[in-house]
Amino acid sequence: MRGFTFPGIHSRVVFGAGTLDKVGEEVAALGHGRALVLSTANQADQAEDLAKRLGSAAAGTFTEAAMHTPVEVTERAMEAFSAAGADCLVSIGGGSTIGLGKAIATRTGADHVAVPTTYAGSEMTDILGETKDGAKTTRRDVSIRPEVVVYDVDLTLTLPADLTVTSALNAIAHGVEALYAPDANPVLSLMSLEAMRRFKEGLPVVAREPGNREARAKVLEGAWYCSTALGYITMALHHKLAHVLGGSFGTPHAETHAILIPHTAAFNAEGTDALDGVAEIFGSVGGGLWDFARDAGAPMKLADLGMSEADLDKAAGIAVQNSYSNPRPFNEADIRELLQAAWEGRRPA
Repeated sequence: MRGFTFPGIHSRVVFGAGTLDKVGEEVAALGHGRALVLSTANQADQAEDLAKRLGSAAAGTFTEAAMHTPVEVTERAMEAFSAAGADCLVSIGGGSTIGLGKAIATRTGADHVAVPTTYAGSEMTDILGETKDGAKTTRRDVSIRPEVVVYDVDLTLTLPADLTVTSALNAIAHGVEALYAPDANPVLSLMSLEAMRRFKEGLPVVAREPGNREARAKVLEGAWYCSTALGYITMALHHKLAHVLGGSFGTPHAETHAILIPHTAAFNAEGTDALDGVAEIFGSVGGGLWDFARDAGAPMKLADLGMSEADLDKAAGIAVQNSYSNPRPFNEADIRELLQAAWEGRRPA
């Protein structure tokens, strides 16, 4: 038998429809009354709406969150946090906004209520990836994990089709790595596989009927499962490559995960039987995930994200600079071959 350690799930979760109105209650329950509301510029209207709902509990808004959590943006947000006299954070949006909330929280010790509007899955993790001078660094700490996560299905009903698909595949990538992580455990593995079933059933319906609340709820719940799993396991090859491409080449986060996951999963499936459940759900590991992504309308080629073929050599070199756990050993040539297939958009065998 194989032993395991289950660390428990630490963040409080509020899940449902119309739960945005509960954010104020959650802020108050944490003992706070001056929340700085964070968003990207594109979601500034949502931040303003949430601030109005919070009323006197809102200290103001900061709407400059950016992809890959640039340190210079965090520094401006820290100034805004101090100037507003805020005592906690509320982030509404995807990984960019929640990442900014995490960056401020770990620097200040402030409590953080996350309100995700995509399926990307940053909200349940203690992981923070930040970019500075063209490089992305990732670290983990208990101070990074949000205290409360409020999932409101209604916030996902108008999520554009392309972002719906890529953020769902991003979430699936979290679940795949949770299955073969060295610190995997049965609870997180069950959550990851159940999440993939929910994505497999729900995402095609959402693609046809974006306003289908039942299907949206199924997909959002799957995202929660995968985010939770990622928050308690050691990341491996897939996330390392995604961080390299995003941090050093500026590729968009969700799209990068969506393109890479069939290839990284196919590569690692040869080194472990932990992905057998993925094959049962999708028909096969790499090819099945690739077919699912294609049928959902996901981007399929790194070339379409602006990467040149010459970039692949540099990316492979960066990816092997530091050692990290992975179920299958690899070298720079292996990574270069994998990236070539992802750059061309080839279906994994």
